Amino acid sequence: MKIYQIDSSARKEGSTSRLLAKKLLDKIKKLEDEIIYRDLDDEMVFVSGLTESGMKIEEKDRSEHHKKMFELSDTLVNELKESDIIIISAPIYNYGPPATLKAWADLAARVGETFRFKPNGRREGLLKNKSAYLVITSGGTKLNSSEDFLTPWLKFILNFFGIEKVEVVSADQMALDYEKSIKGAEAQIEKIYRS
Repeated sequence: MKIYQIDSSARKEGSTSRLLAKKLLDKIKKLEDEIIYRDLDDEMVFVSGLTESGMKIEEKDRSEHHKKMFELSDTLVNELKESDIIIISAPIYNYGPPATLKAWADLAARVGETFRFKPNGRREGLLKNKSAYLVITSGGTKLNSSEDFLTPWLKFILNFFGIEKVEVVSADQMALDYEKSIKGAEAQIEKIYRS
């Protein structure tokens, strides 16, 4: 099995979401598993300069930025395709996702690669038979509250790609009681069983 771990926190040191994601990985990985790791804070390109909708630019019309954008997009799509289990760690920033995580989703959403349009106009995700774990942290935002625009969006994006089995580990409202939030998240991780 291949496990794809994605960290999106802008903090390298002292990041709670990164720490909990590592604990989750250690809990579910098996000796024979291959780990694919992606730190979105290391390298990210934002979608820009499109000439039409849907990540389409003729090769002859691509600038150096476009070439880098498509190269990274191809890599991210392949990483998703190759993986069996996806772990995404993400702190809630200003009620929503980190900018790098949104950029990752924009680059991974490719027609004919991660989703397609059916003849009736409906969308179909192409990344079937995969499961995902989301590690969500926040300072003050309560998970799944009306102020949480990260968790439902990220679940939707994964469902859009065809990944329907999504489990959430959360350490929310850490600013109110950090120790309680962390212990709660660690207890959630302990209950996770990978068949």
